[in-house]
Amino acid sequence: MNNLKSKLEGRQPKVAIILGSALGMIADAVQDAIAIPYSELSGFPVPKISGHAGKLYLGKLGGKEVAVLAGRAHAYESGNAAVMRPALEQLKEAGIETLLLTNAAGSLKASMKPGSLMALTDHINCAGMNPLIGQHGDENFVSMTNAYDSDLRKAMLAAAKKEKIALKQGVYCWYSGPSFETPAEIRMMQIIGGTAVGMSTAPETILARRLGMKVVAVSTITNLAAGIKGASPSHEETKREGAKAAVNMQRLLIRFFKDMK
Repeated sequence: MNNLKSKLEGRQPKVAIILGSALGMIADAVQDAIAIPYSELSGFPVPKISGHAGKLYLGKLGGKEVAVLAGRAHAYESGNAAVMRPALEQLKEAGIETLLLTNAAGSLKASMKPGSLMALTDHINCAGMNPLIGQHGDENFVSMTNAYDSDLRKAMLAAAKKEKIALKQGVYCWYSGPSFETPAEIRMMQIIGGTAVGMSTAPETILARRLGMKVVAVSTITNLAAGIKGASPSHEETKREGAKAAVNMQRLLIRFFKDMK
């Protein structure tokens, strides 16, 4: 068998983390780790974007057993918003109850500079896609109220306070990509209440809620969005600034898991 459940080797993680662009160093902090290439897990999509390793790590972070997905596939790679569904279904089958999502995002506020961290309070789907389209059954009419679990977010904020890390809060706009947004699109997102914009996370949140998982999410702010003074969005900037923010993200997540009950 090539599913995740068959490779746990007696481990029983209840939390899975999906790492965004340039956050691979967090996987390096996983202790007593087993590394499994996505290619060895049936249905796991192998990322084709630089900054996404395509490996799953089983081990401990902050003393808690976790499954860490170093990289994700994006809807823009195939046009399939449900590209991460097989992976999430296997996580659920393996006993995962909570999904912790991270991503690289562009700031919609000049005051939230690259290098900042932002806990997601909600999201706006600007992509025109939904990973549940084409699925049948009443269970697909998933409530997205409290999609990002408020208790888990409070715990993340408490962890940030202990580590003296400034953790912003805000609404994430999902944009399909892979091209960056136009200044006009950024103005629209600002008007409708967005705080940051990125090309992932929202479809995984929808899928996770469909599967009955709780979700908490944190963005690394890697650039100012188009049209904001000083903005220069590029994939190179995303990787460069994401790597800088990864140090604080690692500290934050280790404290979050240390304090998790």
